[in-house]
Amino acid sequence: MQIARTLLDLKQLRQDIAGSVGFVPTMGYLHDGHLSLVRAARAENDRVAVSIFVNPTQFGPHEDLDAYPRDLERDLALLERERVDLVFAPHESQMYPEGYATYVEVTGPLAQRLEGASRPGHFRGVATVVCKLFNLVQPTRAYFGQKDAQQVLVIQKMVQDLNMNVQVVVLPTLREPDGLAMSSRNTYLQPNEREAALVLNRSLMKAREMYVSGERDAERIRRAMRDLIEAEPLARIDYVSVANATDLSELDTIGQDAAGKRILISLAVRIGRTRLIDNTVIE
Repeated sequence: MQIARTLLDLKQLRQDIAGSVGFVPTMGYLHDGHLSLVRAARAENDRVAVSIFVNPTQFGPHEDLDAYPRDLERDLALLERERVDLVFAPHESQMYPEGYATYVEVTGPLAQRLEGASRPGHFRGVATVVCKLFNLVQPTRAYFGQKDAQQVLVIQKMVQDLNMNVQVVVLPTLREPDGLAMSSRNTYLQPNEREAALVLNRSLMKAREMYVSGERDAERIRRAMRDLIEAEPLARIDYVSVANATDLSELDTIGQDAAGKRILISLAVRIGRTRLIDNTVIE
């Protein structure tokens, strides 16, 4: 496994890689969700590359950039066991040197709703760093998890609009045995908060059960989800959404207006000081 810490190192190592390249961009502190993406990349490509970079431009001024968990030595050991060929783990100064002034932004409702409304500037940071990483690594395919559903949509839009020569592959959310979506931020949770966090998946299951039982009023589904979450004392709702999975427009009725489309049921909830997101898709 080759490790690049500078842009020059990456350029030189990338020149020695032939064939298709599967790429998994991460912010490190890897868990089985990340590793499932690595395994898919290994199965579908000749070579696998992974980036580890906590991207400062996607964090707001009062978010958890400084506290975000980091353990590069642990991450590298995990990736070596997965037979990763190339790891790019740059310092911030490599990605954003002094005088840096160029950003990529997907405009319009897709990036302004939900996470975009709650975290202004977040998707500009995401699009910028992913664009830079795609330019540097030049992957054949790039792998992302469904847990970050809106992020995936924004990246797909960027790839489409900028005619990037990369295939975006989206894989299902991996969960802990009790249903909590895997996330590096789960490490923030105290034991009582970890138990309380299960309310996110329970509310998604409630929404799906209502749909399967014939409920098509989207606001009733949203209300049932909010009621369930609000019954948990440690939980504070940021948003609950039942939307068209293509453009994230909120639905009134799951039916005629959504025929033939995917429905994204998503939410963001703070458990104590930790903000968690999750979602489920109804085909």
